[in-house]
Amino acid sequence: MTDAGMSKSRASRRQATPGRASVTGVDRAQQLMHYASQGERLTRATQAAVNGTVRAHPMPRCRLNTSAIHISPEDKMPDKPRSAEMHPGPGFRVRSTFSRPDPMLVRQFQDFATPDISDQLNRLYAVDSEIHCLTRRTSRLCGPVCTVKIFPGDNLMVHKALDIAQPGDIIAVDGSSSSTAVLGDLISTKAKHRGIAGFVVDGKIRDLPDVVPLDFPIFARGTTPVGPLHRGPGEINYPICLGGIVTYPGDILVADQAGIVVIRQQIALELLQRLRSFEAKNADYVAAVQRGEFSNAWVDRVLEEGGCIVGDPEFDAVVDQSEAANLTV
Repeated sequence: MTDAGMSKSRASRRQATPGRASVTGVDRAQQLMHYASQGERLTRATQAAVNGTVRAHPMPRCRLNTSAIHISPEDKMPDKPRSAEMHPGPGFRVRSTFSRPDPMLVRQFQDFATPDISDQLNRLYAVDSEIHCLTRRTSRLCGPVCTVKIFPGDNLMVHKALDIAQPGDIIAVDGSSSSTAVLGDLISTKAKHRGIAGFVVDGKIRDLPDVVPLDFPIFARGTTPVGPLHRGPGEINYPICLGGIVTYPGDILVADQAGIVVIRQQIALELLQRLRSFEAKNADYVAAVQRGEFSNAWVDRVLEEGGCIVGDPEFDAVVDQSEAANLTV
């Protein structure tokens, strides 16, 4: 085929294809309507070109994706379910009351340090020591727990807990985040006015320079300037995980500079009796140690019972020979 014939053939194909026609005048409008018939939406610019309100420009040649599914504006799509909506029930609920221990029973635990309580609990109910007092070195807490579980970066339920907790309660918060503060100076001020004993937060707080002068006990993992939102979800007075310890509303919490322990309400009376008994038995021994009157014979007894070799003559002789040989070399 000659060059003239090939040019003529290409020209005829362009005229036969609406998508590749020359883009001037009526041809431009026909081209746009062709795309619209394929289910493509007209943009504001192309619609203006059809109406003749702007100057039409040549469109780049492209191949339509015939495998795509196009939905015209007249077609009705199903509504997308909103998975981010709040749902009542687990994760978004509040208990306004819970079974409380006898106040007289609670007060008696103030006489005991957390290490002694931990010993009588077989060393299994001490909260993670990373949670410590941030406000003042003499802070001590002892009281029933109002539990709060929050969504990471949110403290709506901490604010609500101020309406639920009673004077003398300790608000314990499962913060669920290490990057956002659970509370700050304003909520601490409100809590003090409500008679709350203090906060124990498995998380961080902020505004510490303004919190310290309040003389209000707060135990937490540390500080951050990043504040929380107030949207939810969360729970109040349901079981939480506080520093690795499952904590129920109404449990007795004791916190001092040595650490934090959680006492289940059901065993509180029995535990108090064990503490009193141990205290009486231990008093004479502690007094003798303070006078310098003690013996470590019990250590040797434990070593012997465990089969520990102390001062083996044969082994010592081998070691001595080896050391002597090294010195001569």
